[in-house]
Amino acid sequence: MGGRIGLGRWGVALPPAVLRWADDLETVAQAALIGGAAACAYYESDDLEVREKAGPGQDIGGSPDVGPGQVTDPVTRADHASNDAILELLATRSGEPVLSEESPAPADRSGRLWVVDPLDGTKEFISRNGEFSVMVGLAFGGEARLGAVYEPAAARLYLGIAGGAAWTVAHPERDARASPLRIDGSPGQPLRLIRSRSHPDAALARLEERLEERPGGVRIVLSGSVGIKCASVARGGADLYVHPVPYLKEWDTCAPEAVLRGAGGRVTDCRGMALRYGKRDPVQPGGIFCAHPDVYDDVAPLVREIGRHLFET
Repeated sequence: MGGRIGLGRWGVALPPAVLRWADDLETVAQAALIGGAAACAYYESDDLEVREKAGPGQDIGGSPDVGPGQVTDPVTRADHASNDAILELLATRSGEPVLSEESPAPADRSGRLWVVDPLDGTKEFISRNGEFSVMVGLAFGGEARLGAVYEPAAARLYLGIAGGAAWTVAHPERDARASPLRIDGSPGQPLRLIRSRSHPDAALARLEERLEERPGGVRIVLSGSVGIKCASVARGGADLYVHPVPYLKEWDTCAPEAVLRGAGGRVTDCRGMALRYGKRDPVQPGGIFCAHPDVYDDVAPLVREIGRHLFET
């Protein structure tokens, strides 16, 4: 994957209205693939160097090696290998500021900003269940503009331009053909709510109870990785994804938002407000709420109700 991929190799044809994003879309696609290859070099390794992620006031290196079962917010050699590969490519292709989970934040985030999660779903990577992704997005003017979500275990790449178009590419390392990604058809009956396998939440449990009371009920789909969950909504595998927590970051949401909005989905925080990027603090304090366009307005009052703790503090 060292060469430049070229969207034409996959038959990606951008609509005229978003043609100006072609080079940037190619960049996020290549960055996600290169990051995925770097991470997967460690997938079967017994020497992942699992560490607790550094918190405020800690050194970037984090804590000494510990067992995976003892870590609440892990980081591994795979995270850093993916991060290094992505940052090297972005430095070569753009030289613009990069906000990444595994690097110090750039001082200036006011212009074009590349937003990177080099390994989303580290716990799933450690457990080798395949539910992890590499996510690279581009934000500008405080909005997510485009992104790539690469799911290495499924050999599937998702690309999206917010409000424009989205695609999925199976086995993107080959001369594969892209398929348009567009939400169509009616929501499922019962409604399919996709939620985290690794991060249960009491507020989300209340939402499940409220949805169960509705006609048709609800069916729970479990998955790791924000990117995979948003992609599942985009491709019709789920109808909504809600994560009512105050600790998501911009790198968790940028690329997935662009993909899902490109496919016609709705994305806000749990208060119904737009997600913003390039903030002084990269936290997304209102969590995330993603849905099929025919589901969003109907479920939004319930999401605001169960997420009230996010905006009363």
